[in-house]
Amino acid sequence: MNVITYNGALTAEQFLFYEMQISAKFYLQNIPLEDAISAIKAGNLFQYPTEREVSRMARACYRRLDALENQNLVEALVNAPLEMAKQINLYALMRYNRLVWDFMVQIVGEKFRIQDFSFQRKELNIFFSRLQAQNDTVASWSDSTIGKIKSVLVRCLVEAKFLDNSRATTLNPVYLCEELEQGIRENNDLDALPAFNCFR
Repeated sequence: MNVITYNGALTAEQFLFYEMQISAKFYLQNIPLEDAISAIKAGNLFQYPTEREVSRMARACYRRLDALENQNLVEALVNAPLEMAKQINLYALMRYNRLVWDFMVQIVGEKFRIQDFSFQRKELNIFFSRLQAQNDTVASWSDSTIGKIKSVLVRCLVEAKFLDNSRATTLNPVYLCEELEQGIRENNDLDALPAFNCFR
């Protein structure tokens, strides 16, 4: 994980799996960000109703791809089976966003470690209460912002198949794909392994 500060960008820059796959194709061809943005707009590749958010989301995608620091994982994000690619996307989001990293490691990873697969919304409340007590930036966020981020975190778990749906109360015992495990180890992010139910 290479981001040390918290930010609330997750309210807008969510899981972005579809956008990440499109952006990664440009990224792998070493196409500069601004050229990629122009091509995405010209072809309406993100399929947004307007172009207003395209630049911001493409920039977020390129930053997440940079954060992966692993060419093999970027290639797998484009070419791997859906479930594997979504796990890689979640890992990219973790490396890009400290809040997601902390949530996945401290809450999800700890639950997998102790084999407690229950998932209650109160755990999100406790997580944010602890963060607010420890960090002035998080303490300054409005209840509305925190509520949105909680919803995004849950949706990320649903997208990556950790939860069956947004109302689910049981974590699925996910299986970490070999390519992502190798990438995590190459990045020396061993603390991230429990977040993917990996203890080998």
